[in-house]
Amino acid sequence: MTRQQIKAELENRLDMSNIPAHIGIIMDGNGRWAKRRGLSRIKGHQEGAKRVKTVVRYADDLGVKHISLYAFSVENWARPSFEVSALMKLIKAYIVRERQELHAEGVKFKLVGRLNELAPEIVKEADISTELMKNNSGLSLNLCINYGGRAEIVDAVREIVRSGIAPEKIDEETISRHLYWPEIPDVDLLVRTSGEMRTSNFHLWRSAYSELYFTEVLWPDFDDVELLRAILAYQGRERRFGMTSEQLTEQEI
Repeated sequence: MTRQQIKAELENRLDMSNIPAHIGIIMDGNGRWAKRRGLSRIKGHQEGAKRVKTVVRYADDLGVKHISLYAFSVENWARPSFEVSALMKLIKAYIVRERQELHAEGVKFKLVGRLNELAPEIVKEADISTELMKNNSGLSLNLCINYGGRAEIVDAVREIVRSGIAPEKIDEETISRHLYWPEIPDVDLLVRTSGEMRTSNFHLWRSAYSELYFTEVLWPDFDDVELLRAILAYQGRERRFGMTSEQLTEQEI
């Protein structure tokens, strides 16, 4: 079967009433993709950046409301300086290059993470995009840069303390309201490419009840067909949120 035939067959199996509202993706494997081809790691990151458009656009077409992409973690600063520099240039270039097209497609955009530690020009370009797209009604693209799940929780707690909320008034909703982008919901489906089977400090708070999907496919090879496979795996699971199957059945009656 051709790739298009495979895609059509998978789409026929899709339950459009059960599309995950929020998908988080750990985009892993750029370096290994490049190494297998005798290319530089930078080339791998460049190819990975190209893949973002395909996945975001198709997710929007399917009715996904929010997509979080883990592009650079707080731990990634430990990588070689030349690689970090190249990644930052790629991130800035992506924000600028895709701005008008994302806006035309009705996408909302936000850069999420410890932005005060990023180069001012990256934050400036991200702010321009956020302002431009703030009234759009399509998919929300949450680009996680200098992001860490633990860092997000720490920063939320700091904001709560600064605001003077009494300890006995703090609950889960309080913490959720102080996360980096409080308007977006919890992650329904968390995808990691490249065969690694860990969440690597990504969306620790919002992924408490996420369905996890791990694939051997390296990020530069992850396309619309692979996204379909991930969503179909999600649709094949029973999300109980601590309840029993019988309780879910009773709720549906």
